[in-house]
Amino acid sequence: MTILRHIAIALTYIGLGLGYLPGMRMNRATIAVAGAALLLALGVLDLKSAWRAIDYKTLIFLFGMMVISANLAVSGFFQLALDRVARIARSPLGLLLVLTFGAGILSALFLNDTIALILTPLVLDLTGSLNLNPIPYLLALAGATNLGSVATLSGNPQNILIGSFSGIGYLDFAKVLTPVALASLALQIGLLWWLYPEVRSLKSSLTPPSRQDRLLKPLLIKSLIVTGGLLIAFIIGIPPAEATLIAAGLLLITRRIKPERILQKVDWDLLVMFSGLFILTQGVQNLGELNLFSSFVNTPVNILWVTVLLSNLVSNVPAVLLLHHLIPHPDSHTWLLLAAGSTLAGNLTLLGSVANLIVAEAVAKQGQKLSFWEHLRFGLPLTAITLCLAYFWIY
Repeated sequence: MTILRHIAIALTYIGLGLGYLPGMRMNRATIAVAGAALLLALGVLDLKSAWRAIDYKTLIFLFGMMVISANLAVSGFFQLALDRVARIARSPLGLLLVLTFGAGILSALFLNDTIALILTPLVLDLTGSLNLNPIPYLLALAGATNLGSVATLSGNPQNILIGSFSGIGYLDFAKVLTPVALASLALQIGLLWWLYPEVRSLKSSLTPPSRQDRLLKPLLIKSLIVTGGLLIAFIIGIPPAEATLIAAGLLLITRRIKPERILQKVDWDLLVMFSGLFILTQGVQNLGELNLFSSFVNTPVNILWVTVLLSNLVSNVPAVLLLHHLIPHPDSHTWLLLAAGSTLAGNLTLLGSVANLIVAEAVAKQGQKLSFWEHLRFGLPLTAITLCLAYFWIY
């Protein structure tokens, strides 16, 4: 029975790392739930303890942020933002600068995977109409969504988890990691400037295509007001889960938009995956398998490299769920290092984050290719430099 339990856990985490199980039609959400169900069937934990393992605050926070992002997307906000970027940036280098910092800032405010999903087709459309090589700009988008999301608790799912586990306030988190995010975005621009000579031009040679923005102005105004109120709530210290649920509830009260348009944009797979992962992590803890890592996470440097390794083997969210039991609760510096390490590690390889995969799949649909090695020559130095920056800044 013990061997079966360990095999079940190993297969589940292999599937989570790959994003699928060979020969099976399963994604990360179904793999997480199936793995959790197997642990229940094998007696690792019962249904009551499995239910208690689910962190409802994290799920509420995620759901609320998804509803807010969906309303902004439907209102035309992200399309409008990218069109304004194209009009401000009159040169290839200008476009790289504005896209990098624009995507980074949006990812700090909203979930980074959502920003990647929404902006990738828009960037492809924009670079195609301007006759530009899309690869450096798509790398900029993927990198910036990861780097920018380092700055805040609402930037990505693993930060949301860390905020729930550590109790670090939204503003306290942002004060420490926003400088890391901004410096990393600047470093990314320098790296792309070095790798892709075609983006270096400062000539005002870009003429953005003229088109009519499709805006739902009442929804746009309402969404921006509610989003602004949410950010104020974060700053004054209202618990993030409560604040986002209230904001989402206000946006769902409407006479103009069918609820299906908003709810279809909620990433239910991610919410299901989180629920399964909470149960799975509790099962791993019950079996004592976290003891394998306990001897390696005794110093900040060791915590950082273990986080980077696990984030690229099993993805960053499962890595954080595995490691959070080993972090001393009062030690905010270690929690911040875990947040930075698990997020920055996403840039290392093409498989390191969902944002990278979203961009790669979108490029493939356009008949072009962003290869593993093309991404690695950008991601490896960027990850190494930004991880060193984060470590020395935090400590």
